[in-house]
Amino acid sequence: MGLLSEGSPLTWDETKALAQHVREHGIEQFINLFARLKDRQGDVLKWGDEVEYIIVRFDDKQRAVQVSLRAQEILAKLNEKEAADPQGVKSLWRPEYGAYMIEGTPGKPYGGLLAHFNVVEANMRYRRMEVAALLPENEFVMSITSFPRLGCPRFTFPPAVPTPDDEACAARSNFFPDEAIFPGHPRFKTLTRNIRQRRGEKVSINLPIYPDRDTKTPVEGSIPSHPSHVHMDAMGFGMGCCCLQLTFQACNISEARTLYDQLTPMCPIMLALTAASPAYRGFLTDVDCRWNVISASVDCRTREERGEEPLKNDRFRIYKSRYDSIDSYLSPAGEKYNDVPLVLDETLYKRLREGDIDHLLAQHIAHLFIRDSVSLFSEKVHQNDREDTDHFENIQSTNWQTMRFKPPPPNSPIGWRVEFRPCEAQLTDFENAAIVCFVVLLTRVILSYQLDFLIPISKVDENMQNSQKRGAVLTERFWFKKNITAIPPEGGRADGAASQAEQRQNGTADDAATSEAPADEYELMTIDQIINGKGTFPGLVPLINSYLGSMDVDADTHCTIQQYLKLIQKRASGELMTTASWIRQQVVSHPEYKHDSVISKGNCYDLLRKAKDIQDGVLACPELLGNNINSKTTDNIPAAIEKHLTKRC
Repeated sequence: MGLLSEGSPLTWDETKALAQHVREHGIEQFINLFARLKDRQGDVLKWGDEVEYIIVRFDDKQRAVQVSLRAQEILAKLNEKEAADPQGVKSLWRPEYGAYMIEGTPGKPYGGLLAHFNVVEANMRYRRMEVAALLPENEFVMSITSFPRLGCPRFTFPPAVPTPDDEACAARSNFFPDEAIFPGHPRFKTLTRNIRQRRGEKVSINLPIYPDRDTKTPVEGSIPSHPSHVHMDAMGFGMGCCCLQLTFQACNISEARTLYDQLTPMCPIMLALTAASPAYRGFLTDVDCRWNVISASVDCRTREERGEEPLKNDRFRIYKSRYDSIDSYLSPAGEKYNDVPLVLDETLYKRLREGDIDHLLAQHIAHLFIRDSVSLFSEKVHQNDREDTDHFENIQSTNWQTMRFKPPPPNSPIGWRVEFRPCEAQLTDFENAAIVCFVVLLTRVILSYQLDFLIPISKVDENMQNSQKRGAVLTERFWFKKNITAIPPEGGRADGAASQAEQRQNGTADDAATSEAPADEYELMTIDQIINGKGTFPGLVPLINSYLGSMDVDADTHCTIQQYLKLIQKRASGELMTTASWIRQQVVSHPEYKHDSVISKGNCYDLLRKAKDIQDGVLACPELLGNNINSKTTDNIPAAIEKHLTKRC
């Protein structure tokens, strides 16, 4: 979820009054951090995953399923292990937005050994079992992206009722009670209240209903402007969803910027490939993914900033929510693909440039800092800008984008990192491990083969919207680079001339000059073509296999990786279903379904019961996972392999 500062939260009026203070000091903190760490080199390749889980409660007599508001209690017990032996635990646990959610990560990051790919699934399985051991017999931990009846009457246990007219409530939602927000840290309710108050009204999330034979319009609970949409009105509908994220440590800042850029065009591809959330507030919708739901759930822009009224009291017309796809590349090779006008704070940009921050990074930070802080604690107002980074992280961590560029924390052995954020959570540890290993292997291939995925930012934005459509993995086409094996040299120009970024830095750039990406560099492809190849385009999995063929891989790890890659290939080709398609099929084929787009209590109960049996390996699901799933995952890498030094950059 981001920065979890401790202390006493300020009201929105108090936070708003300090907005410029936070921005100015956050910029100074970044300048000082950058000066100390810009030349840091030689960090070891490390990476890790974050899986978010929902705790569900089954009532077999009533054939009902609810989210269990037990996360705080469970988290306290899980964290006892970490407190007792912080270096020896196999998993780490952190709070998430929902009082029914927890986030689990490996106890330590993985490294450069290929054998690490064989322990990911086992560690995920351990995490799930660790939580399960603390739950009553009718409660279970599940890695589902969205609970299908979130916001329906009695969707929580214990039951809680929304109180939209209570001014003391954070959400004031018609559907989502404050009791469903994690109570153990003030950040979550503070964010909820401040986003609503900054916006000047409740957030408004509207998803098109899945149009079936007897679907009723207007949809129950919809608003007049969107009668055929499922309406939601609280941060919890978005931040109450689960996802799968990855973080990579690069060997230096240059490599981190390269990975940030090269993975950006992959974000919509992976979102479509991992689609897992077609159901919201008890309805089937006409989308397969959570992304726009979360984007709207934290959209704190005012009417002026959204362009619905002329600018009068606010500073900028802002074109996206603070949860959205990125708006600019960071490496010199990416500059010519920055074709979307960037709204930024010119004063802060100037200060960053004076602080020896190059143009591309300065405009990225100055763009993030057009936002106000939406959560501030009284103990954190006054800081030492030479040592602290809380004001910088306050803004950075509440820009929830598809990729995140992460500087090293102060006084830490951790290096420059990037975070890959689009993937949806899958039902099983096998699937989640497959996605993690595929993306990590792709980063190795990008760097080893110097692959070039860069396309204009506007095309990435277009892909992001298309990736969320129903059945997008099979029915949509996505802009992708034709020739991905011809990356320009450092500096972004094949002829060796100075890039615009370099010219800006040394003062020789013509501000009116532009260098656009040729349109014939990219074309529309299916995800099958991107993953598996077509004609002269090699495909990403074949490139990974080529890379693996040049490496010394032990037999068990090779077997496991190949099963993971086959899952990715078959999802891309349509031989296997996405989780979203599987959920949709289960709902519409249920005997209680009335072809009206409504998911009844019994329908939801049977859906999640079956999902739980699949995740536990009790029930085979060849249409989702394939046949003969038998990865060789293990808790530990072989001792002989462990002796080898982790590869360095």
